[in-house]
Amino acid sequence: MLPSREALREQVRHLQDSAKEEVLYFCRAGHVVMPSEDNTEELEALGRGVSYRVIYERALLEQPGMVANVAYGIQLGEQARAVRVLPVRMMIADRATALLPLVQHAGGMTEPTAALVRGSSLLEALIALFEAQWERATPIRFLEDGRVTEAPPCPLDADELYLLSLLVAGVPEKTIASQLGLSLRTVQRRVYHLMRLAGAQTRMQLAWHAARERWL
Repeated sequence: MLPSREALREQVRHLQDSAKEEVLYFCRAGHVVMPSEDNTEELEALGRGVSYRVIYERALLEQPGMVANVAYGIQLGEQARAVRVLPVRMMIADRATALLPLVQHAGGMTEPTAALVRGSSLLEALIALFEAQWERATPIRFLEDGRVTEAPPCPLDADELYLLSLLVAGVPEKTIASQLGLSLRTVQRRVYHLMRLAGAQTRMQLAWHAARERWL
């Protein structure tokens, strides 16, 4: 058991610094130890070739600066998906150690603690939980111009693909506009363009077409 915010932050740093192959991450809204943009250890680990699979809560993507922050991570190699709500905060390094931040309330004060879980049936259950959430989560993709990874070829450029993934993940157009520094009208115009490409009359039809054509 990690008893303090400082100890928890140090463990988050240590797990990522020592990871050799893969980090699995549940990112919920409302940080306990640090905001996502302060997680410089992830950038360093990605640079070493460590694989990151991260699932974001939709509410977190709506927080100021998160859209650009997630896009930067994806460009460096992070695989990102989004769901409406995550059950817990969690990090798993190399499928060997899981870190679950906990929050205890006492006397009106909130003091973060965390549990470390190593090789056990509980760890296997946590890995299975992550994989189950990953399967049902919506991919968030941001590809460099001219680079596509699926067939048939996706007709969208990098900006359009990222916009579509945010829409399908449930991020409001107003939030997208604010975080990307665009007017709401510009975002809406780009959404209508995507709908025309898909032959869709509604955003739901757009999402269905994107799934059928494997744009995401």
